[in-house]
Amino acid sequence: MNAKEFLKALDHIVEEKNISREVVLEAMELALTTAYKKNFDSKTNVRVDINPDTGEIKVISYLVVVEDYDEGSETTDEEGNIVKIPPEINEDAQILLEDAEKIVPGIKVGETIEKEVTPKDFGRVATSTAKQVINQKIREAERNSIMTEFEGKEGELMVGMLAMEDARNYYVDLGRTRGILPKSEMIPDEVVKMGSSIKVYITKVEATTKGPLILLSRKHYGFVRRLFETEIPELADGTIELYTVVREAGIRSKVAVYSTNDKVDPIGACIGERGSRIANILKELNGERVDLVLYSEDPQEFIKNALSPAKDVIVNIVDAENKEALAIVNDENLSLAIGKKGSNVKLASRLTKYKIEVKTLAQINEEGNKTE
Repeated sequence: MNAKEFLKALDHIVEEKNISREVVLEAMELALTTAYKKNFDSKTNVRVDINPDTGEIKVISYLVVVEDYDEGSETTDEEGNIVKIPPEINEDAQILLEDAEKIVPGIKVGETIEKEVTPKDFGRVATSTAKQVINQKIREAERNSIMTEFEGKEGELMVGMLAMEDARNYYVDLGRTRGILPKSEMIPDEVVKMGSSIKVYITKVEATTKGPLILLSRKHYGFVRRLFETEIPELADGTIELYTVVREAGIRSKVAVYSTNDKVDPIGACIGERGSRIANILKELNGERVDLVLYSEDPQEFIKNALSPAKDVIVNIVDAENKEALAIVNDENLSLAIGKKGSNVKLASRLTKYKIEVKTLAQINEEGNKTE
């Protein structure tokens, strides 16, 4: 491999793998150093220098000038065994000051004596030997590059393509890598097709020896939050603030919002003209119900709003310190306030952080009569 061919191969790897030129050069220098030691010299005091402009490859043998030979030292471990501590500089890379001065007068301790030792046929032998090491380093650099791209995207919404599936997971193509979407993190009863695009919420990004592990979800409450932030411009510009989101995926979500501008209705802005904005969100949620709740600093008002779609709710704060509240409703709104299997009142409790008990006035009177 001549210098021009080497640079051409280098630039091809840089472009194809989207890795910095410096990283690839460093990997190749390390690989060629390993190849030289294996094929020509087993000593450690060599390095390979690659000229990034010309592609010229040189093998350099070096000796570090020392006052006395450092043979390392010994110590004992916790069990009393003798442990050898290697020298700071490998033995075959040392030269005594008195010997070094005969070669380079005036040289000082810590400086090096270098000599080019590039074999004539080094390019042919080294290229084949170093290929595996280079590929390994490139894979490592590529994994690091992907990790850098995704490490700041935890908690974000992305659009990918359903690439494949197994018994437990879907695998979503996110561009340079694939994310894992467990089937347990899908919206219940939704049906998807391989090859179709899908919106996913990134719950975890973690570096592993095999590359970045990217876990995805459509069941997480953050998925609903990000859908609203994507669909509602007023949330992006700060006119409307999203206080919090609670969710029972596939059944109901409650989204608490408020306005920083008295002239803007936060609920209306989220619904959109003729319901266009909320319709797009509901479509993505596979028909899951979404209650838009007006946030209030007044806990009684907030709890009343949170129990939507129930109406005519009267709220009493029973214990402010322990955050306990009683919601009084009429018979018509009792089932709405409680919800199917208690889902509505449970979500309202999570939204407001109050333990909410729902009763009718008749139930309260009946309990009062029993205590008399």
